[in-house]
Amino acid sequence: MVRHVAAGIDGSPESLAAAHWAAREAVRRGSPLLLVHAWQWRPHPSVPGSAGVSPQDWAERALARTAAGVRTAHPGLEVEERLVAEDPVTVLLSVADGAEAVVLGSRGLSAAAGFLVGSVSQRVVARSPRPVVIVRAGVGAASEHLPVVDGVSPEEIPEVPYRDVVLGLDVGAAGDEHVPPDELVGFAFEAAHLRGAPLRVVHAFGGDGADRTGAPPGAGAEPLAEHARAVVAALHPWREKWPRITVAETVTEDRAADELVRAAAGAGLVVVGRRDRGSGGGGHIGPVTHAVLHHVACPVAVVPYG
Repeated sequence: MVRHVAAGIDGSPESLAAAHWAAREAVRRGSPLLLVHAWQWRPHPSVPGSAGVSPQDWAERALARTAAGVRTAHPGLEVEERLVAEDPVTVLLSVADGAEAVVLGSRGLSAAAGFLVGSVSQRVVARSPRPVVIVRAGVGAASEHLPVVDGVSPEEIPEVPYRDVVLGLDVGAAGDEHVPPDELVGFAFEAAHLRGAPLRVVHAFGGDGADRTGAPPGAGAEPLAEHARAVVAALHPWREKWPRITVAETVTEDRAADELVRAAAGAGLVVVGRRDRGSGGGGHIGPVTHAVLHHVACPVAVVPYG
């Protein structure tokens, strides 16, 4: 079965950015694109002309405008539009079942305050059975590529190399039984492969208290070396599967959230995991993933595993 890439639309600038990011991802994957508008979402105040229009009429117009823009940008892409008069979280979670990924928008606040991930996006991230990608308003095709050099026209931007993909990886020290989930590592390697981009893997095991070896942060070089060996071992089968991907590892005793936010500067995509507690456990976003969603400017993919 060919899975689609889905994007949630609500008429906001950030959902427009999400729709176009999803379209580019669908093209990279050779997948169809599904644009979904659950019209119980309220029209975004930045959208002109929404006053005095019924929610359904407004939603139909917003969806049609977005789809038209995507089709213009990607003439060969198969685009399906879906307008649903139901709770948006329920709709998006249903759509996620058949998706390669669900792409949603998020609003920027300020450099100091970070980014606002709305309640709908947070609930979808916390409960989705499939990867969810959060895209900021203003992220465009050029944002995914390295800076354009003088003399390169905008039409040539797709030929400019992609920015790095960054993977946040949690492993124990060498000899531990903790194995990183295939869903998470596989998504990151595939993302790098689709872009022809380098993959930077970040493993930070510092924090409040001890790391997995029981040693406090700063206790010496041996815990760092043990963790570095564990990362190399965890990545070995993936390097064999994707031998053409350039992979670089960073292993540090710093806090994971801080190190991932630093590593994300200049990246094109950050990939983090979320343990799926199952339908009976409710949705949960861990503190590291929450910090990355709040402070990283580039698109962030949250991959469920468990």
